[in-house]
Amino acid sequence: MGAQDYYSTALAAAGVALLAICSYYLLHVGRRGQGQRGGGSKQPKRYAPVVGTVFHQLYHVRRLHDYHTDLFRQRKTFQLLVPAGRRQIYTCDPAVVEHILRTNFANYGKGTFNYENMADLLGDGIFAVDGDKWRQQRKIASYDFSTRALRDFSGAVFKRNAARLAGIVSGNAASGQPMEFQGLALRATMDSIFTIAFGLDLDTLLGGGSGSGEGSRFAAAFDDASEFTLLRYVNAFWKAQRFLGVGSEAKLRQRVKIVDEFVYKCIRDRAQELSDSKATEDAVPASDSRQDMLSRFIPTATNETGTVDYKHLRDIILNIVIAGKDTTAGALAWFLYMACKHPEIQERICQEATKVTNASETAAVDEFAQSLTDEALNKMHYLHAALTETLRLYPSVPLDNKQCFEDDVLPDGSSVSKGDIVFYVPYAMGRMEYLWGKDAEVFRPERWLDQNGEFQQESPFKFTAFQAGPRICLGKEFAYRQMKVFAAVLLRFFVFRLRDGEKATVNYRTMITLHIDEGLHLTATAR
Repeated sequence: MGAQDYYSTALAAAGVALLAICSYYLLHVGRRGQGQRGGGSKQPKRYAPVVGTVFHQLYHVRRLHDYHTDLFRQRKTFQLLVPAGRRQIYTCDPAVVEHILRTNFANYGKGTFNYENMADLLGDGIFAVDGDKWRQQRKIASYDFSTRALRDFSGAVFKRNAARLAGIVSGNAASGQPMEFQGLALRATMDSIFTIAFGLDLDTLLGGGSGSGEGSRFAAAFDDASEFTLLRYVNAFWKAQRFLGVGSEAKLRQRVKIVDEFVYKCIRDRAQELSDSKATEDAVPASDSRQDMLSRFIPTATNETGTVDYKHLRDIILNIVIAGKDTTAGALAWFLYMACKHPEIQERICQEATKVTNASETAAVDEFAQSLTDEALNKMHYLHAALTETLRLYPSVPLDNKQCFEDDVLPDGSSVSKGDIVFYVPYAMGRMEYLWGKDAEVFRPERWLDQNGEFQQESPFKFTAFQAGPRICLGKEFAYRQMKVFAAVLLRFFVFRLRDGEKATVNYRTMITLHIDEGLHLTATAR
């Protein structure tokens, strides 16, 4: 049962709460502003205009990102009223985004607001913390993502799982049966990230792995927990629900329990394996020669007495999993959705993939996948542009925010007080005409290519799908390589169509990451 089952409960109280918050604002906040103006000695602070309340968000939660987009068409920066305390400011202004993500980076972070919302699922992982905890994990992860060993290891994993996925698509194509692609992509990326992070091949895609049943249960619980966590950002009553153990908070607790049981078992098993290997000096590789990330993290989480900090490892690895599983699978699903809407794109990518590899036209899937070297992938400019255009319109993380640590003034002149939350909205930014032109809502990969057909970057403060500044996504190139391998393999061997016809549309599921609600139903034809 998903979070949508609990929306109506929260909405029932929204009417009363909305009246209360408006009264509070008019009577209390309004008087405070008048007092500032009457002082004469200080310039009054100018805050972003109020355009609604957080309860309007709750009302529009199933189309939350389009609700924000509609508001941003009227103004670049605004605020939504909350019952009390910190303001919630929303922006699509690249200058403001650059200010909070780079120029004044030290004054904006995850803060207590985000930590409280995310800690039950993500713990003290890199996506939920600031300061020394963030710097330590960033340093470790930065080193790991830059090593040639991880690059080669992950590349081999991507190619193997892309070939597995192609095998399933081939079966559906031969039988003429439609498929739910997003679910397949989620299982494929789950298998990839678990092999890379844990050294464990769940094989949830083919169902042949020893942990495939448990892995599928974990993945479903993780998706639900992500949705319930996102709901905390729009549900002003979530703390009361958690205290009472009811509604979405009760379900979140259950899902996190399933997630924890699975992850802790994986960590304990690997730690024991490494311990036994060191003690007996048997044929099992030592931790420093293993290629998975967990094996390299375990020594850093083990003290002088040999005690392993399982909670620390759980938080690090779970943050890596959400980064590597949900974001890439969602992006691939949206990419194929747009490729079905624009069939000519499929043909152009197929031609590009054939041209840049050394595989023959009669090459089997496995052989073609192996031909996708880093050199070949780097030459696939049009595919890179098509994936980037997908992320412009359907960013994997459609809404992000930072908490202000000390009073500040944004580049547009509006004030931010200590404790306020500043949201930047990649989903809406990708649809703003003042950023992308009159065709902002048109899917057009060519906007990313120069006159020579080579990919050209945009400012990361305009195209914010991977964040920017010191917190820019470490796995950006990692994600692009996985998406390009999967997309190249699939479009080289198949033509995809929407099951319900080219005019069929889909909606998103409101989660931390942007997924297609009820999946992406496709048919495939072998080339």
